Amino acid sequence: MQRLRPFLDKHCPNPDLVSVIDGLMLACKDIANRVQLGIFSGVLGSAEQENIQGECQKKLDVISNDLIKMVLAGMPQVKGLASEEESNVVACNPDGQYLVLFDPLDGSSNIDVNVTVGTIFSILESAPEDDATYESSFLQSGRKQVAAGYVLYGPSTLLVLSTGNGTHGFALDPRVGEFFLVRENIQIPTTTKEFAINMSNYRFWDQPMQRYIDDLLQGEVGPMGKRYNMRWIASMVAEIHRILTRGGVFMYPYDSREPQKPGKLRLMYEGNPMSMLVEQAGGKSSTCRDTMMDIQPHDIHQRVSVIMGSADEVDTVVRYHQEDTKPTSKKPKAD
Repeated sequence: MQRLRPFLDKHCPNPDLVSVIDGLMLACKDIANRVQLGIFSGVLGSAEQENIQGECQKKLDVISNDLIKMVLAGMPQVKGLASEEESNVVACNPDGQYLVLFDPLDGSSNIDVNVTVGTIFSILESAPEDDATYESSFLQSGRKQVAAGYVLYGPSTLLVLSTGNGTHGFALDPRVGEFFLVRENIQIPTTTKEFAINMSNYRFWDQPMQRYIDDLLQGEVGPMGKRYNMRWIASMVAEIHRILTRGGVFMYPYDSREPQKPGKLRLMYEGNPMSMLVEQAGGKSSTCRDTMMDIQPHDIHQRVSVIMGSADEVDTVVRYHQEDTKPTSKKPKAD
């Protein structure tokens, strides 16, 4: 099997970008080791503080964030970084070429119950005149990403990565501390009979989403003409990994619990990098009304509705929203 570094050297023309990905993997290997050790590494439980999102942080949230920051800040190729856990962007090397955005530990509510979590990252190019002390340098659409990926910490540690030439999967061999190519040019099945959504929020969704789910639950006797299975792990990394493995659609739509927010997930740390992986694998991603990676961001912590996965099913969800003429709520302002 081919190691990660030779694969990147062959598929990625810029050695500086390869070095940034290498640096990220150094931090992720450390996180993977701590996840595997669990209670013996002292990473379980709450850190008893909140992040910028107002969410209670787990100890491993803080540790993972610090590990990735430390590695990236010391790299000459990295001009700046932004983390879902940080209030502001962090300037690194003023001569660096890249900006790195990351969610250090997606699905951290699962840590204490030993369910899959992961790290998500997005890499953007920085113009020489950009000042990484300013958030505006990071506000680029998802189409501008030069690389995106996630590391999934589960029964095995897996890296799924794209540098714009397909989506590829790697597995960490803990015996040698190296990632090896295990899935090249991943392709998501166009159709599916599997969906992932938090059904407990049903009463808060807009009418088009409720109608879609109602029709879907009727199975083979309804308008979809087939029986679906539902999955929900509460970890976007795990949900998208399943879709990249066997197809499906993942949905976290707008709901009215906090009507001023257009969604729960973050465009820059979750929506854009996962959309790049999904699209490079032949799938689609949307906010229900707009293509995810075409959105021009206005805030580093901007939230969005998220629908992504098998292309035909995403098209169906979007069609339900396009057909809607009487939305049950006003279009929320982005926060």
